[in-house]
Amino acid sequence: MKFFEILRLVWVNIIENKSKVLLTSLGIVVGSATIVLVIAIGHGGQVDVEEQFKNLNVGAIEVSIGQNLDTMIDKMMENGGMAPGGMPNGGNMPSGGNMPSGGGMPSGGGMPSGSGNSSRSSWSARQNNLRIEFTASDIEDIKDLVPNVSAVSLLASGDGAVLGGELEEETTYTVVGTMSDYVNISNLELLYGEFFTDEDLESKSKVAVIGYTVAQEIFGSAYYAQDQSIQIEGKTYDIIGILKSMGTVSSGISPDEAIYVPYNTAKKFIFGNDIQTQISAVASDVKEVQTVMDNIETLLKENYPNASFTLTDAGSKMEAATESANTLSMLLIAVASIVFIVGGIGIMNVLFVSVKERTSEIGILKALGCSRREILLEFLMESNFIATFGGVVGVGVGFALVPLVKMTGMTLAPLPIGGILAVLFAVLTGTVFGFYPAYKASILTPIKALSEE
Repeated sequence: MKFFEILRLVWVNIIENKSKVLLTSLGIVVGSATIVLVIAIGHGGQVDVEEQFKNLNVGAIEVSIGQNLDTMIDKMMENGGMAPGGMPNGGNMPSGGNMPSGGGMPSGGGMPSGSGNSSRSSWSARQNNLRIEFTASDIEDIKDLVPNVSAVSLLASGDGAVLGGELEEETTYTVVGTMSDYVNISNLELLYGEFFTDEDLESKSKVAVIGYTVAQEIFGSAYYAQDQSIQIEGKTYDIIGILKSMGTVSSGISPDEAIYVPYNTAKKFIFGNDIQTQISAVASDVKEVQTVMDNIETLLKENYPNASFTLTDAGSKMEAATESANTLSMLLIAVASIVFIVGGIGIMNVLFVSVKERTSEIGILKALGCSRREILLEFLMESNFIATFGGVVGVGVGFALVPLVKMTGMTLAPLPIGGILAVLFAVLTGTVFGFYPAYKASILTPIKALSEE
């Protein structure tokens, strides 16, 4: 039998069983649509990561103090008003500072000895952490003593009450106190004006650089924010710059929704003694980021022997976010594979039934001289047609569902490769699961096939 004759026979069988073909291909349709959506979701996750970190310098390093006041207060509350280490809240002791012998407090009002020297050391470290405030001298030390640092800056952020422009009442915005080098560390781009200088820092100038969203919310547009002023915590600040729309940068700060002022100004007029400082730096060579981090930590431990520090780099954040997106993609692909397997089992079952129903037809074809290979090819082509049909329809359904899924807030970025892979998976599924029923049909003997009812 010629190939085109086999193809015509396959087409006749499919046309005569349209409803069966549609139901059989349903699993493949679902699997193919899932593949398209999975790849769109995975690529969308990568786009999200790239968008989130697009302005983040890969060599950026953040240094924060390991223990802050909020954490200490939480621990005290958890201990029922007891400070870490066992000291009563407020640190009150009996007269003379001596505790009863069972109380674990050494004479002179030291820390409780019931938890040993390690508890006293831990309490001492936490006390030191509470007193730490990074200063300009730390910045100078890093610049002078740590190699491969191209920029370094102090950083403090918090909420500030803002009034001005079209605001009818005070509104809370994120206020960031930092130094002039921060503009290079976080790759901040100005739409209008300029960033503040070292002179502004030294003189505690009341100047501000505002984010794009802040400008729109307060003044109606970034253009109208030029040469205006706002009040932050009751003090008037001149706006000297407006940032471009940028997204998130280091320290989890969104420049679009932040107001930047000189660090010394923020410390004196906004945060006061409650200021919690960080250090932001950038390595001149991405390959040296870990070395720079180690050197900075060593230097700070020399300056603050009993303190602990947390150092993170932008590259690790990006890598972790990308790995999370890839993991999600792999999980979704695994789900899609299961759907394909279920669809393939459906094809195999239908073909087994078809072989049983068409046993007499197979016997006649063999009696007319059709070989095993031709019978195998006929049933295998039917299986592949069903799978390919399901794959193509599934790809169309998948791309059609993308706008609907986007309405849920997810970021989807469909790729043509998703459709191609879906169809290839469908063809592979049809071939694998259709082979055995086709083989069973091909090995039937003419006499046995013709004798079946």
